[in-house]
Amino acid sequence: MPPKNQFDQPHIKTVVEPFRIRSVEPITFTTPQQRAEYLANAGYNPFLLHADYVLIDLLTDSGTGAMSSRQWAGMIASDESYAGATSFYKFEASVKDITGFKHVIPTHQGRAAEHILFANTVKKGKVVPSNTHFDTTRANIETTGGEARDLVIAEGRQPQTIHPFKGNIDLDALRHTIETVGVENIPFVMLTVTNNSGGGQPVSMANIRAASELAHSYGLPFILDACRFAENSWFIHLREEGYADKTPIEIAREMFSYADGCTMSAKKDGMANIGGFLALNDDNLALTCRNMLILTEGFPTYGGMAGYDLEAVAIGLYEALDPDYLRYRIRTIEYLGEKLTAAGIPIVRPTGGHALYLDARAMLPHIPVEQYPAWSLNNALYLVGGVRGVEIGSVMFGMQPDGTEKPSAMDLVRLAFPRRVYTQSHVDYLAEILIAINDQKDRVTGHRIVWQAPTLRHFTVRLEPVE
Repeated sequence: MPPKNQFDQPHIKTVVEPFRIRSVEPITFTTPQQRAEYLANAGYNPFLLHADYVLIDLLTDSGTGAMSSRQWAGMIASDESYAGATSFYKFEASVKDITGFKHVIPTHQGRAAEHILFANTVKKGKVVPSNTHFDTTRANIETTGGEARDLVIAEGRQPQTIHPFKGNIDLDALRHTIETVGVENIPFVMLTVTNNSGGGQPVSMANIRAASELAHSYGLPFILDACRFAENSWFIHLREEGYADKTPIEIAREMFSYADGCTMSAKKDGMANIGGFLALNDDNLALTCRNMLILTEGFPTYGGMAGYDLEAVAIGLYEALDPDYLRYRIRTIEYLGEKLTAAGIPIVRPTGGHALYLDARAMLPHIPVEQYPAWSLNNALYLVGGVRGVEIGSVMFGMQPDGTEKPSAMDLVRLAFPRRVYTQSHVDYLAEILIAINDQKDRVTGHRIVWQAPTLRHFTVRLEPVE
């Protein structure tokens, strides 16, 4: 008999948020009639909806999270000096401690870091290989006249295929690209961790290491798009042999050790509402990029960020690496995925880090790809439940640089969860809405584009339903 007051620990299935809520923000409930009117007025583009018309906003996890009491305290104590602010040096020390890079160039967000890097390295005819470039990354490369080439492994384009690291780059395809395009036409090799466009899927440490070694063997720099580096570190901890006993920060430091630099949106795993950085080891490239920073963003010790933003990121980078937070974060998405899979709703499997991805082509086979099934599913999600997601499909990626149309590899709806914002009841509600849509999916109609911008059209495009 075990001694009294000593218990076997039960297996707890409930997802417990590793924080307490001390401030709340009211959200608005709308009627189906109101939502139909709001969506029509927005040109059937959820990006153009007023935020107060949305009940649960899963459009993006970028800058939409809740900051901690420690971050707010740091913001109050910030230094707003134009040059040499103490807040910058705290920010710089955090970035260097985690990444190990020599030069830290602050920017107001990730796409500014991308723009500065690509404007100084990519020219017409150049090719930037990656696992999968996201929308702003691709657009910034194509604006220079370069080509953003996606080389994710085959499993990364198969939503239902189970693979622990579907974000991996195809190393054979990378080698073939380097040898056929020519080293002189490739400014660097890039790797996105986690792979956002491919379902928030992680990249293994073995793949990061091998891609780095392959790039360096040809004399090419290796750059990480590190927006979700903490989530990728946690997946390596969970899934890759040899890392179960390593902490997320130890894993992150090893990841960065294989790279020559990174771009970063601190609105993701920086746990802040705004901010980002470009970090580099190359002295000459850093000097050129810092000069452009002064021209386009601001002085090198603030780079488009207020002092309180620098403080928030300096603290948030460490909070994103907290094991309790990461366990809760990843498990939340997994929990939703289990409920949807049990209901027969096709999703990208296994579930990724920051978001759950619905496989719209599989869920809505009656909608032709040229009528944008993922966009149509996303609109149905708003009409039925007041929930806003985002299409990762042919509206976002279908327009080619020459203006022609080509269906994307997949048509997905991304439900990106803001950090530390929603509770389990929100997740349960979301599952109920998706199950209700699946039960009447034949009623979902396709859409056609009636107006579009020449670049990044999904932000402002206007459509209409196909009757």
